[in-house]
Order: sequence, then structure tokens, then C-alpha cells
Amino acid sequence: MSGPQDRDRDGFDDRDGSGWREPEHLGDGSAQGGGTPPPADPPQDPPAGDRGWQPPGWDLPAAEPDRSREAGHRPWQQERPGPAAPPQDESPGGGGPFAPRPPRRPGEFEQVFAYQGDPVGAQGWALQQGWEISDGTGPGDAGLAVLLATAPTRLTRDHRPAGVMRGRYGALDLVAFDVVYADKRRVVPEYAVTAAPVLATLPGLRLSPARFWKHRTGGLVPVPSGDPEFDARWVLLAEADTPVVRRLVEDPTVRGLLLGSDDGDEFWSAPAGAGGDLAGGYVAAIRPDGHRPQLIEHHARLLTAVVGALAAAS
Repeated sequence: MSGPQDRDRDGFDDRDGSGWREPEHLGDGSAQGGGTPPPADPPQDPPAGDRGWQPPGWDLPAAEPDRSREAGHRPWQQERPGPAAPPQDESPGGGGPFAPRPPRRPGEFEQVFAYQGDPVGAQGWALQQGWEISDGTGPGDAGLAVLLATAPTRLTRDHRPAGVMRGRYGALDLVAFDVVYADKRRVVPEYAVTAAPVLATLPGLRLSPARFWKHRTGGLVPVPSGDPEFDARWVLLAEADTPVVRRLVEDPTVRGLLLGSDDGDEFWSAPAGAGGDLAGGYVAAIRPDGHRPQLIEHHARLLTAVVGALAAAS
């Protein structure tokens, strides 16, 4: 049983605390009484081999006290900048449902298929050959409407000639143009026509690939050539079976050129009309395409042979 004399047996003095010392497990036991314990040693980094595994990015970057926050330094944004801000609309007038809208940009399809007037350089080629160019509305273009009215294709009142080119190719005077129509906000070339004006009176005829559908053939009769291979691919229709018409399909140059083609052109004769080049008539070729230099030369070779065969038979 303990008495008052045993109060400081464990090192504690309840009267003034002068006998207190720090327990062994909280210090090194060297501090006695009310003294201040020595400062602890700064923690030391373990050797590289003793650190063990840490996930990437676990260590924080070193502090940089020399870079003040007043200068706008934000160390947490240095390594990974945020996404760029979207471009701001600088158009005047601000937003809102009644604000002026920017002009509509044509889509990719419209940019590719929009009619450019001379997309493949046919008019440039014609100028290099010394040909004349017109837009299809000049005084000399009046006869082209008569020519289109007799074409072996289905045309509407919206179809018109455009990009007219006139010049000489070999022994022929030629006129070449596109047959276009307006489709909403653009002009579409649907056919390419090349024609040779002639002074002689021509019989009404049509020379077409056998695979083509025939339009407006009333009153025309077939004229066979006697060549099974040619008749299987080409059909000649005329107002009457005359020596002039038969001479056309019997001509070896005409048959050779047509058999060597892709059967993509139709030929027809147009009667004499008023004004323009149509003083005597036309022998013309048409193809579902827009004009280009190669097509003009292709039509010119075929028309030279067709006109030559008709002239030899007349």
C-alpha cells in the first residue's frame, strides 16, 4: 500500500511537474525535465534498389519556390496542356436567330459535279486550233436550234446549246457544242454534238448503234449493209432505200471506223433551215457526254468518213 511519500516513485510529481521526463518510447530518453527535444533528422530517401515498385507518376514534381504565382505559373498544367479552345465566330452582328448567316459552302458532291463551262479544256483546245468560241446565243447560232429539233434523242425545251466552237478540221468545217439544261442552281452538260454543215441536199437518215433505243423513227426504213457483223452492231434508217444511202453503209472506211469504236455515237442528217450554218444542212454526231478535245477529234474523223461517203454517192 503506497503513501504520500511514494508520489514520485514513477518519476511524476503532481505538485509542480518539475520531475516529469518523456517516456522512453517517445524519445531517446536523453531529455530530462522540461528541456526541448532535439530536432529530428530530415528523412532520407532510401536507395534506389530499396524503394520497391511505384506506379508511374506517383512522385510529385520538385517544388520551384523561385517561380511566383503572381507571374501566372501553374506547375500542374506544365506537363499536360488542356485542349485548344474552339475557333470563335468573328462575324459581325453577333448570334441569334436573326443574325446574318455566312454564305453556304458547296458540298463535295456539288464541287465535283458542278458545270464549269469548259471542265476538260475543249475550248482551250479550240482556241489553239484557231477556232471561234460563242455562248450559243449569237446570231450565227440560230440554226443550232433547228439541228437540235431533229436530234435522235429526247430533248426538252430546257435543253440548249452552250460552249459553241467553230473551226476547220482537215477538209471539213465543224461546229461543236454541249447540249445543257439548268438543274436548280447549276447547268449540266448532257450531250456533246459535233456537226458538219454541207451545201448539198441530204436525205433524211439516222445511223445508230443497234443497242440504242430508237426515238422518233416513224417513216424511216432500215437499210442493211450486207455485212452481218456490221448489221449486228449498227442500224441505218432512212426515208428511202436509195443508192446514196446504201453507199454510206457499204463504204469500207465508214464500216471500219464504226466497228472499231465503242458504239457510243449516233449520226443523223438535218434538213436545210433558216439562218446560221444551216443553209444547206448538217451531218451531225451526238454522244451522251460533255465535249473534250479527244471527243471532238473522234467525231471529226467519223464525220469526215460519213460526209465523204455521201458526197461520193451523190
